Amino acid sequence: MEKQQSVNVYGKALEPCSMDPLTGFFRDGACNTCSEDKGSHTVCVIMTDEFLAFSKYLGNDLTTPRPEFNFSGLKAGDQWCLCASRFLQAVDEDCAPKVNLAATHKRALEIIPLELLEKYDFRGTLI
Repeated sequence: MEKQQSVNVYGKALEPCSMDPLTGFFRDGACNTCSEDKGSHTVCVIMTDEFLAFSKYLGNDLTTPRPEFNFSGLKAGDQWCLCASRFLQAVDEDCAPKVNLAATHKRALEIIPLELLEKYDFRGTLI
């Protein structure tokens, strides 16, 4: 698996998303991606209780620890590389988490318009 260039949505160096919990398709702490990343785990989000409940409802329980995968479970406030399509689903259901744009890979723009991502920027008015 060859990583695509580590560039964020603004064309700058991709910043880390989270080392604890360790996130990313490559589990390297960044929302790096490659052609094998069919889910496009490219959006660095800041978890909320509302989003975590939504994800669990859809069958992706991110809160329950899975030691066999070295996964301690997520809680509100954790940053995580989220699938771009799941982010869009959350927008449609009014429960989208905030986004760290500096740590969001440019490949997310293939699925989500930049203007929409900017509406959820953690530094913006939705805090």
